[in-house]
Amino acid sequence: MKPGRSCPLEYRYAPASLKRAADFSADTLYVIGGLYGNIPALQAIEAIATAESGPVTLVFNGDFNWFNCDVPGFTAINEAVLVHHALRGNVETELANENGTAGCGCGYPDSVSDEDVERSNAIEARLRETAKALPVLRAQLAALPMTLIAEVGGLRIAIVHGDCESLAGWSYDESALRGGEGLARVTAHLEATGARMIASSHTCLPIALMLETANGSSALFNNGAAGMPNFAGTAFGVITRVSIRPVTTPSALYGTVIDNIHIDALAVHYDQAAWQNDFAANWPEGSPAEISYARRISNGPRYGLNRAMGPGIRISQSLLQQVSAAGRTV
Repeated sequence: MKPGRSCPLEYRYAPASLKRAADFSADTLYVIGGLYGNIPALQAIEAIATAESGPVTLVFNGDFNWFNCDVPGFTAINEAVLVHHALRGNVETELANENGTAGCGCGYPDSVSDEDVERSNAIEARLRETAKALPVLRAQLAALPMTLIAEVGGLRIAIVHGDCESLAGWSYDESALRGGEGLARVTAHLEATGARMIASSHTCLPIALMLETANGSSALFNNGAAGMPNFAGTAFGVITRVSIRPVTTPSALYGTVIDNIHIDALAVHYDQAAWQNDFAANWPEGSPAEISYARRISNGPRYGLNRAMGPGIRISQSLLQQVSAAGRTV
């Protein structure tokens, strides 16, 4: 199997392994997947959290590194993240791999071109060289867990990077959830873990939906990417908020409520110019990351907000008012 498409055996775990005592509890939880080394996005997330009326617990569910291949950027991101709850994504896992046999460890499906896979492997290889110069941080990343269990107001949440079977699983990609088989798998994961919610990332595109399971009304929220645009024509990241309190920030995009627990996707409006400057300093024109990601970083992917809102998910009132005032549709 080509490096970057393979899913190493050590990435795999049984969904039932997540049916354990909670690792922590919170009144308000931010799940931050796919920060990708974006320091302005991290600063924006911290500002949103500071504006909350109560304390916020941050959890980074993998791939907080990617474009930050410079030593100061790598150090700044990891020192900031590691004071919070965190799990490792495939990026962090492969930073500890000496031989690079799994490439980036993304487990890419066939829909991703070989050229994109090769460029991702090249990005990981360059980032690995940076990590080797920082052995203490590298060891801390290697020691992070692959999954976490949280509770918010009694709501049990399984936090993963990929899915509930693999650190690099693609079961929660929007394309995998279009049919009954994909939804049945999510239902099985929720029931096996005893969770009412799964929070994931990895696929880089957000999707949220509600399901009825043996546990009761349940939800899947894949936040896509905190550190890159997620929708066409936009320049903001997305994180997942879970709280005993209703969302009040105008950055709320869409959400749902389970047993009086509020679950919302929040936009992360970071300093786009600063981030593009940071990106270009590490990845100039013609570099692997520039070829694969510059267009998305500037203009977003070919993915509409409406595709992220599955059954049982409603657009936020604040966003609805903004859209209506602009005379646009979602």
